[in-house]
Amino acid sequence: MLYARIPQERIGVLIGPDGWTKRRLEEASRCKVLVDSESGEVTIDESGAKDKFLAIKVRDIVLAIGRGFSEERAFRLLNDDSYFVVLDIKDYARTPERIAEMRGRVIGTRGKTRRIIEELTGADMSVYGHTVALIADDFQLAIAQEAVEMILKGSEHKTVYRFMERKRDELRIAEMGF
Repeated sequence: MLYARIPQERIGVLIGPDGWTKRRLEEASRCKVLVDSESGEVTIDESGAKDKFLAIKVRDIVLAIGRGFSEERAFRLLNDDSYFVVLDIKDYARTPERIAEMRGRVIGTRGKTRRIIEELTGADMSVYGHTVALIADDFQLAIAQEAVEMILKGSEHKTVYRFMERKRDELRIAEMGF
């Protein structure tokens, strides 16, 4: 059995219209997903799972939905090469005012910074509460995570954008085999 807790306002997204999202998750993994809509507790019964690793992926999908991802983006985690990480803004800021300021830096004006991070790294990003969550392939995840950490540590946006462009170019060269 695996356990997760998600915010109550995200339970509806996890269950989906007429239970469709939850059913789709159960069919894809053969795990039984039990949701307590009062507490936000989610229990994943892995006894019928295709493999134990898939049960962990199901828990990550549940947590991703709880961190603000849509069901489509969260289901990307079913791919073998997709990973999920959550960064806590409280690790970089203490006061509620500073946390709000850091959220604003990560999102950017009209979502510009978030959009650029997603475009340059190929990662999916969600800023929810005091967390920044990322879903991406292993190489993309490392770059996106470093970019978000740079912003949270106070680096200028221009510096972060140049870092991501340089890393993207390095990845392209590596893929070509040079």
